[in-house]
Amino acid sequence: MPTANPPVLLAFAFRPFFLLTGAYGAFVVLGWLGYLFGGLPLPLGWSPFKWHSHEMLYGFVPAAIAGFMLTALTNWTGARPLDGGKLLALILLWLAGRVVMWGASWLPAGVVAAVDLAFLPVLGLYVARVILRHGNKRNLVMVAVLALLSLGNLMMHIGFITGKMAWLNAGELLGFNLILLLMAVIAGRITPAFSANWLRARGVDPAVVTRSPLTDRLAVGSLVALLVLDLLPVPAVAVGAVALLAAAVHGVRLIQWAGWRTAAEPLLWILHLAYVWVVLALLLRGLAPFVPGITDSLWQHTAGVGAMGILILGVMTRVAMGHTGRPLKLVRFGSIIYLAIIAAALLRMAAALQWLDYRLGVTLSGVAWILAFSLFVVLYWPVLTQPRADGRPG
Repeated sequence: MPTANPPVLLAFAFRPFFLLTGAYGAFVVLGWLGYLFGGLPLPLGWSPFKWHSHEMLYGFVPAAIAGFMLTALTNWTGARPLDGGKLLALILLWLAGRVVMWGASWLPAGVVAAVDLAFLPVLGLYVARVILRHGNKRNLVMVAVLALLSLGNLMMHIGFITGKMAWLNAGELLGFNLILLLMAVIAGRITPAFSANWLRARGVDPAVVTRSPLTDRLAVGSLVALLVLDLLPVPAVAVGAVALLAAAVHGVRLIQWAGWRTAAEPLLWILHLAYVWVVLALLLRGLAPFVPGITDSLWQHTAGVGAMGILILGVMTRVAMGHTGRPLKLVRFGSIIYLAIIAAALLRMAAALQWLDYRLGVTLSGVAWILAFSLFVVLYWPVLTQPRADGRPG
């Protein structure tokens, strides 16, 4: 049962987890820039670049996943939301993981792993319990993704403990593949639906936004195939070929959603733009075995800074308004959030392609990222910490 009259911030999972996503997104990149270029002595462990990758994939992104999934869970099942003390306990579990990861070289590796590994399984078990209790088996795929993310996190910790880079690389790749898969599933549900509804409200035939079950299945299936291939000893060209196929399918899917028709609504075009970066990341990954100069860093930062960063902010800025009973529009100065995260993605690509000096490009990209996520916290703090505008609970 939910807590009776919980504090507003603990009334619904999206409220605290979205603010934590924004705050940690800014903090972790600020600390990383300080470590890289400012001489900041951080106790990150023996593999700082893999630490950075871990904290983005298994620290930052899971906070956003928790905020979205626990909120969507009530829509999927009709269940009461996780709130009050139980929600606070889940938040503290996530925070504990971040604390130990920032002191990774000071603490026993087993302790770091045990604390950090706890969050995703606990979240997955809760989501599974609610879904099964309400007979909503269609969404068990979300539980499977959380379980596999837990496995990827475990693989990275095995690498941290043993010093074997193969485990770190495998866990990193599994994280990228799973998050891209989750993004494809979520974006495939919300982006065309939101776009069609918006067009209908303006007297435009919503049928211009199309969804093909075959395309949807191929889009998800291609990402599953990529995930499986990355776990097997197959040639890079085979992985590249599947990635190119995935890019083509997701490109068709994106065109079917007719995002250009939503250009007047920032809360919609940002979702379509995020998916452009998904397609671009898959394309670059597919080209990597065939085109010299396309590195893993390029496609990974295209996926991470571009696709993940833009979609997370796009979803949070929309959900924050819709689920607090406010008009579905971007808050004042909110366009700066979008411009900053787009700039961060473009600058990071430029640095990876050596179109900019590495130090300059990464620094400028990091500053733009920090601006985007910090500004989200500042602008959406009143929205997420005050009661619903329509007086309803939640």
